[in-house]
This record gives sequence, structure tokens and C-alpha cells, in this order.
Amino acid sequence: MFGRQEYREINGNLNRQLEEKQVLIAVHRGTWGGNVIQNTVQAYRIALDMGGDIFECDAALSADGVFYAFHDGTEPINLGREENLTTLPSQEIDRLVCINSAYGPSGVHVEKLEDVLQAFTHGELFNIARAWEHLPQLDALLARHPHVLGQALVKTPVREEYLEFFRRCPRKYMYMAIVRTEEEVRQALGYPGVNLVGMEFQASTPQDSLYQDEAIRSAQEAGVFVWANAIKLWPTEVGILFAGLDDDAALAGDPDGSWGEMMRKGVRVIQTDWPWQLSRYRARYFRNA
Repeated sequence: MFGRQEYREINGNLNRQLEEKQVLIAVHRGTWGGNVIQNTVQAYRIALDMGGDIFECDAALSADGVFYAFHDGTEPINLGREENLTTLPSQEIDRLVCINSAYGPSGVHVEKLEDVLQAFTHGELFNIARAWEHLPQLDALLARHPHVLGQALVKTPVREEYLEFFRRCPRKYMYMAIVRTEEEVRQALGYPGVNLVGMEFQASTPQDSLYQDEAIRSAQEAGVFVWANAIKLWPTEVGILFAGLDDDAALAGDPDGSWGEMMRKGVRVIQTDWPWQLSRYRARYFRNA
């Protein structure tokens, strides 16, 4: 069981799915292509239909306090404009049209985070990312949709102010810490009153401490799962998130040496851009185990 005993009811859905599937597949911004745009309800539904178990939902707050499902900083490729979404009022954001994969207008608008919460009410797991600078506003939104308490994993980097928010918050959201060092692991594990269920381990090289099997095993023994990213953002150290075990290598013909190695190391959640391929590999992996 992951998470502390006092939060077992909140964490029950997550733990049941982990027990059933052993390794969960998280899908980076949903699955998109053509006129299906990343970070939309349609992209999330397709991701789940293609074998994903969790979808990642980015959150960006407009200038007038409305949350959108959007990764700010991607405006040039998703909207064809330079202005950061967070500097715009919601009335202007609502008029924007996203760019499709052929670099033309898709006819799809940026969706509000509340639309996502209303669309997934049957136990679907999702991870809310990039909302850490606005946790009180996020809590106010999530509190209007109590079903998300057992569905949403909220992740942040490890900072005192974020941990303290979750300690003081009366709603004990499933929390996942983003960690790159053993000190951050210790800080997150040692903080009282937080429903810590998992940690996103990041490692640039095989020598990094959080790439080691012992670090992963130690986290699991402490009652938290390890999430690792198979997505490869860029071919530089910043874009390599788990020491070269990634989707690129898997798709090039070595899924066992990348996805499989993650599973052998004890990773319990793998984030990918390719859920259908990973789900097929997962089925083979556990069938042959």
C-alpha cells in the first residue's frame, strides 16, 4: 500500500490500480495528433483508450484567475503566438484557436481545467502538473469537485512552502514530489501531515543517486511509489529525465532495454508519449515474468 495508513480511503483507487496492473502507464499531456490537441479532454480520453492508466494535465492560471489545461511556454507551437498564456485574461484566452499537427488552425480552443474535472468522474487517475505557484487557487477549484480527491495526483518540486501548504490543507490530496537528490527525498518523506503517495525520480545519468536500484527500493519501503519519465524532451542533459531509458530507445527496437529496465528497477509508474506501444509491452513483460 502506498501512502500513509490514515489516508488509505483517499488512496484506495490508486492502490487498487497499482495492485491490479503492477506498473501504471502515465501519458504525457494525453495523446494528440491531427486536430486532437494536447491537454484537451479528447487527448486524455484517447490516451486512456490506448492503454494509459493516468493522464498528465498541465495547469496554467490566467491573469484573471481562471485555470486552463495548458503548458505555458508552449504558446509558439500550440497557439502560434509569443505571449505567455498566464499574462492574458480568460476572455482573450477563450478566443484562441490551437494549431494542429499540420501547422494549421485546428478549430479547437484552449480548455479550462474545470472542464477536465467535470469530464472525468469515474475513477480515472490524472496528474495535475505545473500548478505549484498557485496551490490555494487550485485547492479552491478542486474543492468544488470532491470526486477528484481520489483521482488527482498533484505534483510539485520539493519546497518548504509547497509541503507546508499540503500539511495545512484540510483536503488531503494525493501528493507526488518531484525529486532529483537524496536530500529532497528525505525532506519529502519527513514532512508530517502530507498525503505523500509517490515521487517522480529524475536522473540525467546512470551515476545519479536516484537512478540506483537501492534508492528506488528504499522509497518503496517507505510507502511511496517511484514515477519515472520515459519521455525525452530534448537530446541534452536537461531533456534526459531517467538516464537514457526512454521512449526513443524503446521505439527504435529495444523496449526491454528501456521500458523493461525501468520495470526491473522497481519503477511503478512510467510516463510516456506512446501508451499503446508501452501497454502492449507491459502485457508481454508480465506474461513472461
